[in-house]
Amino acid sequence: MASPSPPLLPLSNPPTISTVTTTTPLPSVASTQSQPPIATPAFRAFINHITETVRNGLSQRRPWSELADRSAFSKPESISEAALRARKNYSYFRVNYLTVIAVILAFSLVSHPFSLLLLVGLLSSWLFLYLFRPADQPLVLFGRTFSDRETLGVLVLLSIVVVFLTSVGSVLISALMVGVAIVCAHGAFRVPEDLFLDEQEPAASGFLSFLGGAATNAATAAVSTRA
Repeated sequence: MASPSPPLLPLSNPPTISTVTTTTPLPSVASTQSQPPIATPAFRAFINHITETVRNGLSQRRPWSELADRSAFSKPESISEAALRARKNYSYFRVNYLTVIAVILAFSLVSHPFSLLLLVGLLSSWLFLYLFRPADQPLVLFGRTFSDRETLGVLVLLSIVVVFLTSVGSVLISALMVGVAIVCAHGAFRVPEDLFLDEQEPAASGFLSFLGGAATNAATAAVSTRA
């Protein structure tokens, strides 16, 4: 006879244990990052002022063909006449003359890469470490915190070393002397009889006035940033 089958035991589903996982929100990257090392709005305003200054200044330049008109050159009869010509020509070709000096300065710096790097580093130090650095963010170098007065003193000392104890000073001075010599020679030999200044344009206006306005605006932005 066949053996009886074993009795079936009732099966029950095991109870499910629900686990609730709580995730702690990680701090955002923006909140963990420190403040930027430079005051961005003030720096943008400074760049905008410089760009607008250059654009407005270059818009007042005289035609280069008029500057290089060979028929208008003649030898001055005396030193006083040469000085009078140079003064009148400067009042008329002011923007052109400053452009020529700027081009000579740029060419001189490009032809001396080491001096260019030193000058760019010095200007960057002034901009990023003092002028446009947020006032509530102290300067920390090599584990030491520098106050504003100490930072200013270090930058002034660094400027003196770079300008007077390296080739930067000689490159800038020589380029300026060459540019001024070219401008003076052109102003002395260019006959200004055919040049007429606009009556509504003041004699002292021009590119320099725009530079002065830009410098004032930049200084105001820097002071507001340091406050």
